[in-house]
Amino acid sequence: MLDLLPDLCDAHGDQLHWLEAPLQDWGGKALFFGQVVTVKCFEDNSRVKELLATPGQGKVLVVDGGGSTRQALMGDLIAKSAVDNGWAGVVIFGAIRDAGEIATLALGVKALGVTPFRTERKGLGETGIALRLGGVNIRPGMWLYADKNGVVLSDNPIH
Repeated sequence: MLDLLPDLCDAHGDQLHWLEAPLQDWGGKALFFGQVVTVKCFEDNSRVKELLATPGQGKVLVVDGGGSTRQALMGDLIAKSAVDNGWAGVVIFGAIRDAGEIATLALGVKALGVTPFRTERKGLGETGIALRLGGVNIRPGMWLYADKNGVVLSDNPIH
């Protein structure tokens, strides 16, 4: 199954929140889903690296990077760590780098764009907080579903 969202929206549209944002697919998995973990950081990927180095158990990290595409919030090494730790995917309102390598990994990745520039790690950022992105209030513990049609979120898992 390559297209999950159209069927989900047809069957459960009243329970879903459409993430209206120009996100692009970068990972090796176009279809992914899982429970949401959140982080807010601006041009500092310290918290992203820390979280993706912990057991992901099929979860999806949603990163509010303030929309900046000047510095990457995830590169190939952090993405590989996410795969090794069982994360299903990462959605970044910001940029990634090492796009060619990330495309080969079994990880769902959506981001606004790419840049070749890394961040300076200053240990800044907040985790486990509510975010407002793409017209949706996103809270830790929500469920995120993504494929090439976009991203939707639900308060509860959809079966």
